[in-house]
Order: sequence, then C-alpha cells, then structure tokens
Amino acid sequence: MRRIALVYGVIKRALPFVCLFLSAVRAEAQIQVDLKFKRLQYIAYEPVVATLGITNLAGRDVDLHDADGQSWFGFEVTGSESQPIPPVPTGGAQPPLQIKTGQKVVQRFNLTPLYPVQDFGTYHVRAHIYFADLGKFFYSGTKVFEVTDARPIWQKTVGIPDGVSAPGNVRRFPDHTSLYVRVQDKDSGMVYATYSLGRAIAFEEPQAEIDRANQLHVLHCAAPRSWAYSRIGLNGELLAHSSFMETKTRPHLFHAADGEVAVRGGMIEAPAAQMAGEKAPKLSERPTGMPKDDH
Repeated sequence: MRRIALVYGVIKRALPFVCLFLSAVRAEAQIQVDLKFKRLQYIAYEPVVATLGITNLAGRDVDLHDADGQSWFGFEVTGSESQPIPPVPTGGAQPPLQIKTGQKVVQRFNLTPLYPVQDFGTYHVRAHIYFADLGKFFYSGTKVFEVTDARPIWQKTVGIPDGVSAPGNVRRFPDHTSLYVRVQDKDSGMVYATYSLGRAIAFEEPQAEIDRANQLHVLHCAAPRSWAYSRIGLNGELLAHSSFMETKTRPHLFHAADGEVAVRGGMIEAPAAQMAGEKAPKLSERPTGMPKDDH
C-alpha cells in the first residue's frame, strides 16, 4: 500500500542588491570559485542544486584532480547551530577537470543526496577547490539556504499493482505558491521523490485522481485561465505533462467507469504526453522528465 499526497509550498526569494567596490586582487588568487543557489528556500527532500563556477586565473591550463588523498572539490556544510554536516558516503569519485587559461567552467551539484539536509532549518554552504599543483585550497563565499515544509492539501493511500516494479509497501506523494508532489514509503519513511509541478494559484484547489494502475493524475490552475496537467508514477517519475486553456469550458479530470483518468474540457496547449527522458537532468538535479522549475 502507498499513500499519495500533494503539498503547497510558498517559495521565498532573497532580495537582490547591487554593490560596486574596488578591491586589490591578490596575486595568489589563481582559481576563482563562485557558488550560487537558485532560491533561498527549499521544501524538505527537494533537490537543492548548487551552481559552482570555477575560473582559471593561473595564466596557464590547469588540471584539477584528486591527489594526496584529497578530492579536488568539496563542500563545507553547517547547520542552524553552526554544527558541521558530514557528507553521505557515496564511494564515487568526481572525474578530473581541465580548465583552459582564462576559462570559466560551470558545474551543478544536487546537495540533497550528498548531505543530510532534509531537516528543517538554515544551512550555510562553502565550496572549495583543491589545486594539487600548489597543494592549496581555494574557497567560495558562504551561501545560505533554508529547508522548510509545505502545507498538505491532498493525500491518499493506494496499493502496488501486480507486475509493477516499486520497492517498499506504502508511499506518500507529497505568492508565489508552487504545487509539490512527494513519494514516500509509509513504513520506512524513506522519501523517493519531492519536486515542483510548477506555479499554482492557491485559491484554486488542484484536482487529483488515481487511475486503475494507481498512477496519480493532477490538474491545477497555473495562471488565470491556464491549467497544468501531470501524470505521476508510483516511483515519483513524471510520466506526462501538458497545459490546457479555458475556453467555453473549464478543464477538469474525468474518471471513467473502466478506471482510466483523462482531462475533459478546455483546449490543449502542449503535447498530451511529454514522456520522461526527453531532457536528461544533470547530476541528478531533478527526476527524469520533470518540467523546468519556474521559481
């Protein structure tokens, strides 16, 4: 058996500011490290993607690679009470990276599977690069993000049909406001997926139906007269995503007598089945086939 749920998350942005200043560049600053997060606030278990920019200022090509028992890149993560957050052992190694003279390379890392940052609170993150040629570390500035929860608005427990490959027994699918889906094993509490289905108008409650294969169908109002439709599998994978416009009729989910679920009314704007796997995410940024985050 699995529990399926939808949650609302109110996403906050950090207020931008502009600052001009003069600074003397230290001669030994041969590698510049920049760290950015797209948002200030994330829902628990949602992918927290760090964008790491590495600029080669050494005046020659550099090769970044593991050496002296030290990985060439890493993060320092601390919690709300300044306690260090150790990484989750993965056993994997990051391949070496060559950067040409004056070139900037951007890489993205999902911190959610790398560090236990699912507890509510504020986290401080600093990235570092180890340059083996000099035996020296180069650091980014410290960035902050917050992990919070969302307001549950719908949930249901379903069984796992015969022949469906899905570990565990029971799961929970979990202005501006976003609509989130979460897949969780009811017995163990393990969360398999948490991600946004896009912006939502909060006063329009989303429609949710379970079909005969126990797949979740969600139709929610994303903008005035615009509705987003998503179909989600038992493992949290996005199986289809499309958009509908209100015409003379408003789109709604229709549950047929044979157990199938479809959208009735309105006019479709996007292909009805945008199958998972069309756009491969980088470094596990998001579940396969998930629509681009518009926060």
